[in-house]
Amino acid sequence: MAKVKSLADLRKMKEELQTKVHLREKADNPESLVQVKVGMGTSGIASGAKEVFNYLVDELEKRNIEAIVTQTGDMGYSYAEPTIEVTMPGSEPVVYGYVDVKKADEIIENHIKHGKWVDGIIPANYRTIEDNK
Repeated sequence: MAKVKSLADLRKMKEELQTKVHLREKADNPESLVQVKVGMGTSGIASGAKEVFNYLVDELEKRNIEAIVTQTGDMGYSYAEPTIEVTMPGSEPVVYGYVDVKKADEIIENHIKHGKWVDGIIPANYRTIEDNK
């Protein structure tokens, strides 16, 4: 355990613990929240999934969007890494491929905030964006 050398250290520890408690509380009823899974297999990490994961965590919190962001292994779409799966409450999951920070922002703004799918859904023959309009 880290040593507390100042009041700032103590406040930082308190904030970290509160974040962990908040995550546990959200985990009690995950189906009522937006769930985002980031494919963090070897190919995903090599393609930038860690950056996308960190961006999603930070941005969803900044925008006050109640969501759970988790990492998962390879989703089976290595050709389209990084991949993320977005599950809105009461909806089927949607998988996006080739997700960089810019695409992640577009997914937050359009899919998560407004319920509108964006380009990049995989597999490509799953459905078309027009099906969601």
